[in-house]
Amino acid sequence: MRKWLLTLELINSGILTKTVALAAVLALVLLVVRPRHPWRLLLSFVLGTIGGYLLARALETAGFFDGPLPVHAASWIAVGIGGATVGAVAILTRPWWRRVLAGLLIVVSLAMAGLGVNTSYGLTHTLAAVLGIQALDSAPLPALTDDESTDPATLYETWTPPADMPAKGQVSALSGDEQIPSTGFTARDAAIYLPPAALVDDPPDLPVIVFMMGQPGTPDPTSIAAALDAFTAEHNGLAPIVIVADQLGSINADPACADSTTYGTVSTYFNSDIPAWILSHLNVVSDPSYWIIGGYSNGGACAFTWAAQHPEVWGGVMDISGNEYPGSEHEQQTIDGVFDGDAAAFDAAKPSSWLVANAGSFDGHVAVFTHGEEDTTFGPGQEANAALAQQAGFTVYADTIPGASHTGVVLDEGLAFAIESLAPHLGLVAPSG
Repeated sequence: MRKWLLTLELINSGILTKTVALAAVLALVLLVVRPRHPWRLLLSFVLGTIGGYLLARALETAGFFDGPLPVHAASWIAVGIGGATVGAVAILTRPWWRRVLAGLLIVVSLAMAGLGVNTSYGLTHTLAAVLGIQALDSAPLPALTDDESTDPATLYETWTPPADMPAKGQVSALSGDEQIPSTGFTARDAAIYLPPAALVDDPPDLPVIVFMMGQPGTPDPTSIAAALDAFTAEHNGLAPIVIVADQLGSINADPACADSTTYGTVSTYFNSDIPAWILSHLNVVSDPSYWIIGGYSNGGACAFTWAAQHPEVWGGVMDISGNEYPGSEHEQQTIDGVFDGDAAAFDAAKPSSWLVANAGSFDGHVAVFTHGEEDTTFGPGQEANAALAQQAGFTVYADTIPGASHTGVVLDEGLAFAIESLAPHLGLVAPSG
């Protein structure tokens, strides 16, 4: 029961519609069945809704949401608080069943507000992701095979899927015996996506993506797994194997992609521990040209930083709506907490600095940058980083998602664009042109 609740789909399951309907029924019963002061209830809804809307906008202005609220989010907050206000007024009236219904209305209205805001953002698909925990089950990994004879650049042409290949990929947690060990960073359990081609008896060596979600956040593979399942359906089950790993340590922490005494060795974990585990556990191409580091928002900032810092590990980067550099939204806090007050060290850790330090190392590397057209917080940094990557020698693909800000739409469309752009470089489709 606990597992079912934690993994229940919150965005695409219709649960929000059901919650709205339940709140409406509860409010209607309180209003029309043996009514007690119906005008007082109506007035409380109006005042609660207005107050909720003003509160949402005030919190937005104060920076509580780390950027502008998505479309409709403030309205969900307003209506939810309006419904809860009706419940708070009705709970003072008799008989006992009205008080019970009023209490339920308060709970359901607040749940409706939370689900509505979550749907507006479109990023957090499960309660486990909301709580920042990993609730997926682990599963045995495919046995290692020897496929060195296959040229990864022409896999799209030499691969023939067997008749019993699964239709979709497999998602599971890397926990227990399959947990990725860390030399000095306390990471939450990662997740893995294995495409259909990885699940057959004699799988080919595949490209690999290591991906990160944003902050606050959790290593939730839902979005990238959906994007890759859509890709595999059109490409004979071929796609990269994906590790969705934790660059935060806890839901609200921000280690700023750097090893530190405060947060531990997060950079070592991603650029040494995870690659070593991948090579010893998965059927992947060992050539770094077929290894991609990627992420969304905070994860995107880490991805570009580490692609610039470790060109010997990562042959490409997919940066979906990432910060211009780690800690950009709270610089002094990052300088103090991660770099022991050393502003020069903070500047030296920026991807722009690493591109200069590793000049000449990026020929043949590929980079994808995407952001929402309405994202005034992260968009300018994405454009600046795309230009820097181009100057450094990366082959750059960039896309702006029309009419979108910093939400799940941008993540989903950015992932689709990134996967299609990277596919020719990873041997999954024929080179364009």
